[in-house]
Amino acid sequence: MAEELPSPPFHAIPGLPNFRDIGGYPVAGSGDPAQPQGGSNTKVVRRGLVYRSSEPSKVTEDGVSKLQALGIGRVFDLRSALEIEHGVHGNGNGWKVKEWDGARREFVPVFLDQDFSPEALALRYKNYYSDSAEGFVKAYSDILAAAASPSNDYRPFATILQHLASSSPSSLEPCLIHCTAGKDRTGVICALILSLCGVDDEVVAHEYSLTDLGLRERHAELIAHLMSNPSLQANPGSAQRMISSQKEAMLGTLATIRKTHGSVEQCVVDLGLLSLEGVKQLRKNLVNEGDEEDIVPWQNHAKLLL
Repeated sequence: MAEELPSPPFHAIPGLPNFRDIGGYPVAGSGDPAQPQGGSNTKVVRRGLVYRSSEPSKVTEDGVSKLQALGIGRVFDLRSALEIEHGVHGNGNGWKVKEWDGARREFVPVFLDQDFSPEALALRYKNYYSDSAEGFVKAYSDILAAAASPSNDYRPFATILQHLASSSPSSLEPCLIHCTAGKDRTGVICALILSLCGVDDEVVAHEYSLTDLGLRERHAELIAHLMSNPSLQANPGSAQRMISSQKEAMLGTLATIRKTHGSVEQCVVDLGLLSLEGVKQLRKNLVNEGDEEDIVPWQNHAKLLL
């Protein structure tokens, strides 16, 4: 029986592990009740607009009904075409592309197919061989660079951020963001979104680390998928590390972004992902007034990860 996950932020969607809302987190300095000084000045990231998950190939009809009830109108798939093909035919998992009525899937790969040569994979996976967070920080920097590369015509992160920065917030469709596990590529873009909203790094890193809870039921499947790659077969421990999501990895990634660009806001501007006006509009769309009941009790959830 699957372990019951804290809700919010998790939603029980049959056949779709690691599905959660990234809303409900306090904006830094606005009255996080953990301080405790909630009230009318408390600002929180809106719930019901941005969801994240692992790949949805096994979602059931009941699960689809639940996704439709949430009003999800856009599904951003960050996987490459070759990765999807391998998931369907190459590893026996049958990870087919899943679409459903009422939601439009957008193919926005972070890594282009040429990045999935055995040589490129072997180099990339070396980033995970160490027990420290350094490998993940390097890998996540690579993800950000690939998503913002001028050679990537799909502009995955820009597409998502510009959707959320719509100048017509009343018509903003809730969206789902996923890759394969819903951890690394999905984790980086969700961290950018929360940081742009003004959420503190510690809280952003906590949200990232919740994948350790959300993916538990798929760990064996994902490790088997990773071990099918020759570049990992000589180091099986790295596959186990690859599916972990320790908050130090995201804290290091955000620190690296600030060291390079000065701030997360300046980073997305420098990389051409969003303009400063777009950043302001994104905040306007995703941040609202709230009270203590609107805030996810993230500090309590952090205890589940110890």
